[in-house]
Parts: sequence; structure tokens; C-alpha cells
Amino acid sequence: MGAIRSYRLRLQRKRWRIRAFRKRRELKCVVDRTDQIRPADILLFCTQRNEKIRLAYFLDYYRKQGVNHFFFVDNDSDDGAMEYLRSQPDVSLWHTTASYRRSRFGVDWLNWLQRKYAHGHWTLTLDPDEFLVYPFCDTRPLRALTDWLDASSIKSFSAMLLDMYPKGRLDSQPYHSGEDPIAIASWFDSGNYTMARNSAFANLWIQGGPRARVFFAEEPEKAPALNKVPLVKWDRKYVYVSSTHMLLPRGLNQVYDEWGGEKASGVLLHAKFIDTFGAKAAEELLREQHYAGSVEYKAYASRVEDNPQLWCKWSEKYINWRQLEILGLMSKGNWA
Repeated sequence: MGAIRSYRLRLQRKRWRIRAFRKRRELKCVVDRTDQIRPADILLFCTQRNEKIRLAYFLDYYRKQGVNHFFFVDNDSDDGAMEYLRSQPDVSLWHTTASYRRSRFGVDWLNWLQRKYAHGHWTLTLDPDEFLVYPFCDTRPLRALTDWLDASSIKSFSAMLLDMYPKGRLDSQPYHSGEDPIAIASWFDSGNYTMARNSAFANLWIQGGPRARVFFAEEPEKAPALNKVPLVKWDRKYVYVSSTHMLLPRGLNQVYDEWGGEKASGVLLHAKFIDTFGAKAAEELLREQHYAGSVEYKAYASRVEDNPQLWCKWSEKYINWRQLEILGLMSKGNWA
């Protein structure tokens, strides 16, 4: 990378940090339990709106994996989510009525909280419908992974977003609070993915899966990105640039081996497509708070009334992380 590009990226990172500092004024602290945090704790950061039905299982899943403290930004929920989160003993909670879109889709808010609280901690940044699966997750806690990453001098860990869906209509089986959504949405596309390297930020750009196949069949290049870097050994100088798709400094995005080898990686099981999807898509389309004029939700709206089946004859039923490794969707690298 040339000196001019490097300088421009440093300026851009500084600009995002200043922007996050300014956006802190949009956040009102509801409950602050950060005095409980210990130096080695694993932290999780999340922005949510009207996701109460998902929160019980989400919290339970990551507590079992080894997350010690949760940071939530509630974007003006009216379904009781904020009250529920406030009652959780390991949650610190902020509330905002400000525009999700004008906060760069929550990135500014979380960049500020991570700058203030996450320095020196392994940090997960996730949505309430994302569930991290990593090598040996059935026998080793998240702490084992972060210890190995520390020992290997690796500061970031990637996970491809894998859209999960049921067999049949999306509303065929109602989801109830506390249930595992992957028990309902247990199918996925094992292929149908494209990959390109983003020269500016050095990250891989992955697209495909059922959203490209069903909702963006005519324009697959507009399908949502599936590449994410959700786990980072945070430093107050870091910033997320676009969701968790890429960070600055850009070295954190180089989570792949350029010389033909394999680096350890995970998968985020994405439980978006359950029976709550229709109502959520309609709400978000009305709010117009998402990326590129809510193009993703416009695509959903054009098909959601037909309740399309995402399942097809090539769909795979999820078993475990080893299945995903065999299919080439994740790798244990040299972690044995």
C-alpha cells in the first residue's frame, strides 16, 4: 500500500473516531454495570430495536460460550426489550431515539462504547440474530479461542454470515422466546457464494446464499455482504467502518492467507428467516433506516407477501461446525 493511501486511511480512521465521540451525546445510559468488568473479561456489543423475543436465547447462548459482560444500545424499542435488558445482571444498557441511519447503522454508537470500555478486551460485535460457531466450539469455550489467538499474536477473527432458514414456509413454525432459532431455521446454502478482494480495505467481500438466490436473483451484485470480523482484541484506536464487514486499521481485515494456506475462521449462523421476519421487514421498510435507501428491505417487501420458500433441493441441514469445515465455509487453520 502506498504512502498516500496509508495517510488517507489514517485520516479516515481519525474522522470516524471523532464522529463517534460526537455521537456519544445521542446515547442515554439506562443502567451502567461496567464496574463489574475485570481486565480479562470477554465483552459483547450489540445494537437492537424491538428484539425482545430473541434476547433470552441470545444472552444464554453467549453466556455459555464465555461472554462476561454485554453492552446494548436500544434504538427506541417499544416491545419491552429495554425493560428486559435492564433487568439482566451482566448487561450495561444505553438508549437512543436518534436515527439509526445517521449513526452509520449503529456503528458510531458502538465505536464510542468500545473506545471507552473495550480497550484491551476481546470483543464480540453482533446482532441479536447472529450465533458464532468456531472450531471446537462444542468442546472448548470462547476463552480457549481467544487464548490461542493471543498466543498466536492474532488480533481479529473472521466469521462468514450463513443465512439459515426452515424447510417450508417461513411462518410454518412459530418462534417463542428462549427457544433456539436454529432448531427452526436449520437449513442453509452450502454453495452459491462469490468472493472478491476489496483493495482499499484489504478485506474479502462475500455474497451469495439464499438472499442472493431468492431476493436478489436478478441483481446478485446487490445482495448483502456476508463477510464479517466480529471478534477483535480491541484497542481504543480501532474503528469499525461498515457494520462488522471491515475495520481500520486495515490490517485487522486480513483474516485470510494470501499465499494459499488457511487461517482459522468461524461462521455466524444467521437466524433472520423465522416467522418474525415478515413483520420485522415491514417495520424496517417503513422506517427507512437501513443501508442504500433500505434496498435490502425493498427486495424483501417485493417477495415477502408471497412467503417464499428459501429451501431448495440443494439445501443442507445444519449438523455442527465440523460439517461447515468440510464444506469449506470455515477453517480451524493450525489450531489443533
